[in-house]
Amino acid sequence: MVISVLDPGAGKGEMLTTNTDGETSSSEKPVPRKHKYRMSAVKCFGVDLSPDNVAVAMVYFVQGVLGLARLAVNFYLKDDLHLDPAETAVISGFSALPWLIKPLYGFISDSVPLFGYRRRSYLVLSGLLGALSWSLMATIVESKYDTAFCILLGSLSVAFSDVVVDSMVVERARGESQSMSGSLQSLCWGSSAFGGIVSSYFSGSLVDAYGVRFVFGITALLPLITSAVAVLVKEQPVLPARGQNLSSSSLNFFQSSKQNISQLWDAVKLPNVLLPTLFIFLWQATPHSDSAMFYFTTNKLGFTPEFLGRVKLVTSVASLLGVGLYNGFLKNVQLQKIFLVTTVIGSALGMTQVFLVTGLNRKFGISDEWFAVGDSLILTVLGQASFMPVLVLAARLCPEGMEATLFATLMSISNGGSVLGGLIGAGLTQLFGVTRDKFDNLASLIILCNLSSLLPLPLLGLLPRDNPDANKETEDLEMKSN
Repeated sequence: MVISVLDPGAGKGEMLTTNTDGETSSSEKPVPRKHKYRMSAVKCFGVDLSPDNVAVAMVYFVQGVLGLARLAVNFYLKDDLHLDPAETAVISGFSALPWLIKPLYGFISDSVPLFGYRRRSYLVLSGLLGALSWSLMATIVESKYDTAFCILLGSLSVAFSDVVVDSMVVERARGESQSMSGSLQSLCWGSSAFGGIVSSYFSGSLVDAYGVRFVFGITALLPLITSAVAVLVKEQPVLPARGQNLSSSSLNFFQSSKQNISQLWDAVKLPNVLLPTLFIFLWQATPHSDSAMFYFTTNKLGFTPEFLGRVKLVTSVASLLGVGLYNGFLKNVQLQKIFLVTTVIGSALGMTQVFLVTGLNRKFGISDEWFAVGDSLILTVLGQASFMPVLVLAARLCPEGMEATLFATLMSISNGGSVLGGLIGAGLTQLFGVTRDKFDNLASLIILCNLSSLLPLPLLGLLPRDNPDANKETEDLEMKSN
């Protein structure tokens, strides 16, 4: 059972921060801020809504609300560009590439101040890049290659801004109690979740009423919020050292990056890190048939964008229920047991999509629409609950002193597995002859993809066997990393 963490609008799927100790400017020390924040009377999730925290919350909100264009992109690829499901899956995988190298963005942000700022200027640039990509989608893009490039730019915009704002959160959490750190993470996660729910509600109806180009145009305005709130970030300009020029700054960047990469490799190659990481990668790399099912539900069953938007709203809420299920009942259960049970149950329940494809649900008096809603609800709750242990495992593998960077690297590896799984799914879709109007072998494709999710289970022995309750600090990462 694979749940995607790559979608740039879904929010975010992980905490990919790469801030390194000792590289923040003097204005970023938490001590002077803490006194200032206590003077604020307005709070959200127990966090004072200072200008800095408002900026952080708004950036996460934008990341969530950018899901507004997700359905529009799918319909544009299918109806305007007339692509087959396999081609759509390849473009989706290609657009996720920026999420595989997020530690690099952290190195750049920490080591190369832009116009004298390490955070503010990169937020402005990320917002402008995102606005440009969606503006091109709304106006001049006509080919699948141009579309893939623009979606890639939009994904890069979200990934880079995510690294920058995550670094800000890490800086603010330093020296705080676990309760306050958890409140900061809740503010971030809650803002992103709220944005995702808002975008889910409107995504389908706007496509139905005004078309995909209109939705792309509206989406182009959203990244500008990231650029606008960057002025709220309290950050003193970073002045270059006396006699330092561009070439010496570049040399320092490459030297520090080389040192960081060396430290990362020394940590990753340890058996107690490498083997569980291998399991995470393989667990995420199992194929799925999402693109083929989208074509089937729209071209064969006639699901409208408005209805799919409602389904998306249900799945957004269901993901919250999945997190609640994990936090309420599963977080003290051994990781091996969680992966085993959720994978087996998820594989079995995933087979219910065969009912929709064959029409068996109608023989039981269940309409296609209600079956699709119920199926999506159950699978999303289970998928989210089964993905939370991945975040916990990644957090527990990080040695002290390299938590943020190594966590980002591990989640990038997880994202790489998801991309590989999508590409394998695209190849299987092509192999089974499933096209935009031919679905004879779709049931067989669904069965194969669900059975393949069981393949990593023999490798459960690679996971650590100690109780996850031993590391309480991972709870903060669970909340943020959703």
